[in-house]
Amino acid sequence: MKEEHYDDLLGVRTSKLQLGFHRSFHYHRYEPTPYQALEELFRNYQLKSSDRVVDFGCGKGRLNFFIHHLFQSTVVGIEMNEEFYEEAVENRESYINKAKNNRENLYFYHCLAEEYKIHPHDNRFYFFNPFSVQIFMRVINNILFSLETSPRDIEIVLYYSSDDYVHYLEDHPLFVLRKEVNLSGEYEQNEYERFLVYGLRY
Repeated sequence: MKEEHYDDLLGVRTSKLQLGFHRSFHYHRYEPTPYQALEELFRNYQLKSSDRVVDFGCGKGRLNFFIHHLFQSTVVGIEMNEEFYEEAVENRESYINKAKNNRENLYFYHCLAEEYKIHPHDNRFYFFNPFSVQIFMRVINNILFSLETSPRDIEIVLYYSSDDYVHYLEDHPLFVLRKEVNLSGEYEQNEYERFLVYGLRY
């Protein structure tokens, strides 16, 4: 299904890319995960309605609405850009009205990723290379800190991840690679076009 067709199905507008770059090299330009890639991911990686998924650098909320549509999971979008945050909130209203869904498990927060307070039930964390590895490390530390008071199984899902992200998790004593989803079609020639799922070592 084409990008705009999924947007129409969900009643949202998420396709337009960001022009220009953020003034800080720590934060990267907004680009939504292609719907075709998300289709392949969720054919191979299932979520439950009881999961609480956090998308760091959610932009206009594409992943959030797609997950909610497929699995009815609780989804939290974190976005530092005020314009994108406002568009995500507008998309939520449109999505809820079209799908006749409850808004109670669709949340968006306007803040820096490293300032988001990890909820005790947050257990799946999605990163489409939104910021530098320095910020990523701070966010991972926040997640691990939350486990001290609320022990639970968590997973980190990376898409088009930088080598720095992968090296950090590969070298981390608490994480292990649980799943790799390689993409087909137009994406398969690019080694970065893949999803990596890391979880805690047992």
